[in-house]
Parts: sequence; C-alpha cells; structure tokens
Amino acid sequence: MKPLRTVCILVLLLTVVALLACAPGTGKFTAAQPAGFFSGVWHGWIAPICVIVGLFDPNVRIYEPLNTGWWYDFGFYIAIISGFGGLSLTRRKGK
Repeated sequence: MKPLRTVCILVLLLTVVALLACAPGTGKFTAAQPAGFFSGVWHGWIAPICVIVGLFDPNVRIYEPLNTGWWYDFGFYIAIISGFGGLSLTRRKGK
C-alpha cells in the first residue's frame, strides 16, 4: 500500500472515531444535564455518519432523546438544512 493512501485511511478512521465520541444516544447526556442548542447543531452535522453506525450499534442514534426541547430541535434542524448545502441549492451562481 502506498504511504499516502495509508495516511489517508488512518486520518479518515480517526475522524470517524472523533465524530462518534459525541454521538447522540451514547449516554453522555442525562435528565439533569440534557443536550442543548449546540449539541443539536453538532448532532445535525454528524447525522449521516450516525445513521450508518446506528445500523451496527443500536446505542448510537441520530437524535438525542434527552434534550432541552425546542432549542435542541432548532439547532438540529438548522444543521441538517444548512450543513449539507441545502441553502446553497437555492442560490444562483453569479456570472
């Protein structure tokens, strides 16, 4: 295997592990300390990865059930919509 390819694979694996360290449904949040707005934003950004990992690990979810309510939902949906280029689809390219 080429050294550059090995480094790329290693970086990719480390990135996935780092992203999943803060995945929803892993027990990090409690009823006393629920997930808030910024956790909702983060969970929205990593939702596609959590869907894939959730197929193999039933403890990983895409949405944190122990959350602050409306603020968590707002952050989650903002990240889902804007994090994947949803807002850029409506923009016109300048000439």
